[in-house]
Amino acid sequence: MIALSRRFAPALGCLIALLAPASLHAEQQDIAAAARGVVRVALVATDGSDAYFVGHGSGFAVAPDKVLTNAHVVELAREEKNLVIGVIPSEGRKTYGGRIIAYSPGNDLALIQLEEGRLPVSTFYAGAVTDGQHVTAIGYPGTVDRAQGLGLKQMVEPLATVKTSGNISSGRASQSFDTLLHTAPLAAGNSGGPLTDDCGRVLGVNSFGSVSDGNDAEFGFAVSWREIASFLRQAGVSSLHTVVPCRSMAEADAAEASITQRESQATEQKSRASADAREQAMTRARDAAERDVITARENAMAGAAVLLALAVLGLGAGGLFYTQGKEKQSTWFLAGGGVLLFAALGLFFFKPSFASIDERVKLPADKSIVGNSAFAWSGENVCKVDLARSRLTISQPNDIGLNWAEGGCVNGDTQYVASGTLWQRASVPDEANYVSTSQFDPATGTLRVQRWLPDLDTMDKARALLKDETGKGTIKGCGADSALLARIATLQTDLGALLPAQPNERIVYHCQKGRLAPADPAE
Repeated sequence: MIALSRRFAPALGCLIALLAPASLHAEQQDIAAAARGVVRVALVATDGSDAYFVGHGSGFAVAPDKVLTNAHVVELAREEKNLVIGVIPSEGRKTYGGRIIAYSPGNDLALIQLEEGRLPVSTFYAGAVTDGQHVTAIGYPGTVDRAQGLGLKQMVEPLATVKTSGNISSGRASQSFDTLLHTAPLAAGNSGGPLTDDCGRVLGVNSFGSVSDGNDAEFGFAVSWREIASFLRQAGVSSLHTVVPCRSMAEADAAEASITQRESQATEQKSRASADAREQAMTRARDAAERDVITARENAMAGAAVLLALAVLGLGAGGLFYTQGKEKQSTWFLAGGGVLLFAALGLFFFKPSFASIDERVKLPADKSIVGNSAFAWSGENVCKVDLARSRLTISQPNDIGLNWAEGGCVNGDTQYVASGTLWQRASVPDEANYVSTSQFDPATGTLRVQRWLPDLDTMDKARALLKDETGKGTIKGCGADSALLARIATLQTDLGALLPAQPNERIVYHCQKGRLAPADPAE
């Protein structure tokens, strides 16, 4: 591998120093991100100290160190021993040597192993491709190189890709292998480049185009995912792929707004229904209390009347016995009559009043009131993707684990900082080509992850934000140290100024207590 790199170095004529990454104008963010994994695959003949440009095609990374292209692009390199393969990225300052590790002329696919370096890996769309779907071909058409008058030196330096758009025309495939027919313009040099959807996912590998005399419409054929998946599987390469349909961020925003509105309306309707039910319960309870008071008053007055009658009888009997000289009997009846009279008066005057109705109203417990709805998030949680609220381009809709600790420590090694009632954190991985921000709402258990796929220059600036004055100090680990929390908060602010307002992905998770199941080793 080292020897081949040394052969390739003189062939490329002493790679130039820093080359500013080409800017992309009027391109969708997702297509621009997909283009960063596309490379020029150059064949260079070496004859002593001289190098001759033999031809080129396109390719793209399916692993950090592996490039997929067409078999016919590298066919001569298998036959001619004096040819070397150069892999030239679209940005940065480095180019790489490569060697063929898998070759399948039957479906026009080949796999190149880089001798060094890493590239942004492309994601495939493994779902159904629809007729009329908009697509973009990305690569290095030779007609553009010739029109710009590029020489060998310029063609073996990192250079921006060319993008052309068209539509899928389904129903007609190549007779030799499964292909996608499309109308995105192709030229010699586009071979091996990706055909992508509007989210930047690869649908196929551009292989060849129809021949036109200048009057007919031109069509392109791309090797389908079905062929690619089989080829990569036999080559032992595990590709990144997704089946989540592509939709724009505007569509995702509209969907989330619609869902939020429906939930708000449902909550309002539930609140009104609860209020109506409570009012009806109040009316029923008041009617019951009023009936109870009326019944109690009637019973009290009836009882008072009975006691009063008995008191009159007792007093009358006492008077009669007194006139007959039966003083002992008279005393007992007079005393009893007096007691009954006082009891009758007491029962009458202390009967329930109508003012006591409100005190007697008993309402049923309101089941809609459950106290604080905030969940005890401390400990292990499983967070599931809400596809209706999310926009996924390169990620799989997989569940993730969230081990939340009081104070904002996630999974034991990532510190979040409080922002009002929310907790948030920005992340810049050491090697992967993305920047992400995470926001957790403990009141609802909602985790929102946004991900950007910036160019190489922006990634370098983002990684520089992690370093302190000494050039070290990557923000890692958890803690309540004020300096650590301040650096995390500052990183969030600085990245906001560095990145575009719209991310490439937004993933909304709903978390609940539980433990994430271990991954299947077979997957």
